[in-house]
Amino acid sequence: CINLTQAGERRPIRFSPGKENLCAMTGNMQADDVQRRKPRVVRCCLKQRAPAESTGYRKEDHLMDKLDVLKEYFGHDSFRPGQAELIDAVLAGRDVLGIMPTSAGKSMCFQVPALMSGGTAVVVSPLISLMKDQVNALIQSGVNAAYLNSSLTQGQYETALANAARGAYKLIYVAPERLCTPSFLSLASKLRLSIVAVDEAHCVSQWGQDFRPSYMRIPEFLSSLPYRPPVAAFTATATAEVKQDIIAMLGLNAPLTVTTGFDRQNLFFSVVQASDKYAELKKVMKRSSGSSGIIYCATRKTVEEVSAKLTRDGYVCGRYHAGLSDEERRRTQDDFIYDRIKYIAATNAFGMGIDKSNVRFVVHYNMPKNIESYYQEAGRAGRDGEKAECVLLYGSGDIRTNRFMIEKNNENAELDPETAAILRERDLDRLQQMISYSTTSGCLREFILRYFGEAHEGYCGACSNCVNGFEETDITIEAQKILSCIYRLRERRLSMGAANVAAILRGSKAERITSRGLDTLSTYGIMKDVPSAQIRQMIALLCTEGYIKVEGDFSVLILTAKAKEILSGGKKLMMKLPKGREKTRRNRNTVGGIYQLDQDLFGKLRKLRTSLAEDAGVPPYVIFTDSTLRDICVKLPVTDEELLNCSGIGRAKLERYGKNILSAVKEYIAENGDAPGKKNNGVQSGGSNMLFKLIRFNRSKLTPSKEPLTLSSLCDRILECLSIAADKKLIQEAIGKWLIENSYLAPSRDGKGTELTILSEEAGLVELNRISRFGQEYKNIYITAEGQAFIFSNADEIFCEEVRK
Repeated sequence: CINLTQAGERRPIRFSPGKENLCAMTGNMQADDVQRRKPRVVRCCLKQRAPAESTGYRKEDHLMDKLDVLKEYFGHDSFRPGQAELIDAVLAGRDVLGIMPTSAGKSMCFQVPALMSGGTAVVVSPLISLMKDQVNALIQSGVNAAYLNSSLTQGQYETALANAARGAYKLIYVAPERLCTPSFLSLASKLRLSIVAVDEAHCVSQWGQDFRPSYMRIPEFLSSLPYRPPVAAFTATATAEVKQDIIAMLGLNAPLTVTTGFDRQNLFFSVVQASDKYAELKKVMKRSSGSSGIIYCATRKTVEEVSAKLTRDGYVCGRYHAGLSDEERRRTQDDFIYDRIKYIAATNAFGMGIDKSNVRFVVHYNMPKNIESYYQEAGRAGRDGEKAECVLLYGSGDIRTNRFMIEKNNENAELDPETAAILRERDLDRLQQMISYSTTSGCLREFILRYFGEAHEGYCGACSNCVNGFEETDITIEAQKILSCIYRLRERRLSMGAANVAAILRGSKAERITSRGLDTLSTYGIMKDVPSAQIRQMIALLCTEGYIKVEGDFSVLILTAKAKEILSGGKKLMMKLPKGREKTRRNRNTVGGIYQLDQDLFGKLRKLRTSLAEDAGVPPYVIFTDSTLRDICVKLPVTDEELLNCSGIGRAKLERYGKNILSAVKEYIAENGDAPGKKNNGVQSGGSNMLFKLIRFNRSKLTPSKEPLTLSSLCDRILECLSIAADKKLIQEAIGKWLIENSYLAPSRDGKGTELTILSEEAGLVELNRISRFGQEYKNIYITAEGQAFIFSNADEIFCEEVRK
């Protein structure tokens, strides 16, 4: 019996013992591998000390600075937001909780301190695929690591345990089910554990979307150790409630909690309420230009149908769901990871822990059960930081499907009936939030961020609602008609769902309406000029605002007491509806290429990467991510030191693959003569030269927006006008520096930003007041259309390499 604290209340939750998972724990490095390799990591840690010795921060334990470790092993020059803070806390012996979105670099927060500390780090991870990806990536970076799970033989398992016992690994990944087995407890008691890291920590929370009872064994494992090392917990999605549950259930001791924000700015979100979902899916496929994508479906049957249709239409698409054999699922997953197929249709059984970086789109063919699951699954797009598209194809049938799955859910059979009922009610509440997201006319990004407790100004410019444009409309009369129809049905002792209510209001001649005499209702046909989809949106809004509630397996609509406020005419209801003319769509080119000038080089590097990956027996993105290849295309390195300056290339990868990469780049330069990004001697690489040249040579293509833009949004527009993908920070820094140098802007007094000067008006810079959806007023500096044109006209000066240096 385990006591949980929730909302100030302590109540027992009972688990039956269940059948122990007796799969063998395995490692992926053989004994001769360990003997043959001389891990570079020994340069940054001391020899292992006795297990009972303290693991607190000691200067003599850390012979390399964390930035040195980051560069040496992972090839990065700086940390992302929140990483350095969390790493310092772990090294000081403090528990931490990191809530960081997908691709924010959670693994660095425990891998770097593990490499800086004596002993071995244990990483609790829920899936074999997640362990394999991270261990393979570590080995490619020159770090000895292993995973202990059921994917290898008994002999490999015993070899891995023997290697681990003598301290051969800096990190050991293990499934939570194996933590408290006698063999692993025996191993852990002999090791000096530097850190216990818990990945996907939301799985410990019964209120989360992916509760796993096996995570409840982590505190038991910690209590069995001779000493307690720092515990570092990480998750990408956690509401305030789940966050508190993680701290309580894992027994984190006054943890440093860092939330870096949930916003994934490179993702474009859209919701399409389509009668023909497959046609909408084909549009996304056409936009993707052959890039990798995932299509999530709610049921196995839909997976089969979508996969078959796409393959028939020339898009070779794999399938993945729990009804397939283990061998087929493994083969399909490997084909997708190794880029042998571009597309995969799958249920939510696929994807958790998949670290494939170049997924350019995720389509949800059906609405998921909750925002947490949706954001986690959609977040598998654009892990490399490049633009990607997340599309939700919404249909009314999705509501019924999800309600049925929630009501029949038996995933956690260990829960007692009372707790199961509470969780079921929570799941239904989360489903209603998902419905509200699918039908909102507000900013989709703002909806998601607000759900996770993060403020947003309410206009992102990178979701379908913001791009298409909406205007506030009084729908009080339409709402009265809808509520009256539901009331008239109740008078006949009938309750119906949204589809039938909309059909009655539109005057449908369908047999299901006329055969029951519903065409004689006074509300029949009174909204015949309103599109059915719009009536459904209004019904969804009435549900969200509490005027209607949805009940039963058939999702029938029931009036609440609050409905009187609308029916009596005492309350108005406003709703954002699409404007009559759609705005020009923002360029959503998600092709995973570099500038058009270097498509050839990018293609050659990708082929080379595939060949190297096949030789190493790992997925291509484990060798190099697409973003690393893009950086190589921009910087065109021809020496070892120049290649080390490319993002994602550390010393070990330089030694393994540097010769191949440099050879390909030199061959490209020789074939293309005076390639952009090089000095006249063809040797010295130019960093941002290539990007700046492209902007200067194509400045005639730069057109200002009619709307005032922030500096960041202006940089996005420049990239969109030129149809290129690049790091906008280089552009932002160049423009910002030029504006300050010419006194159009000045550093603010607090040193945290910039402020206007007497010359700002000349450059079209203005300070505008904005009000967030939370009613908070804030100010920001914007660049008017005239100011944008002024900046474009000075492109030669702003983006002159010599001046910038």
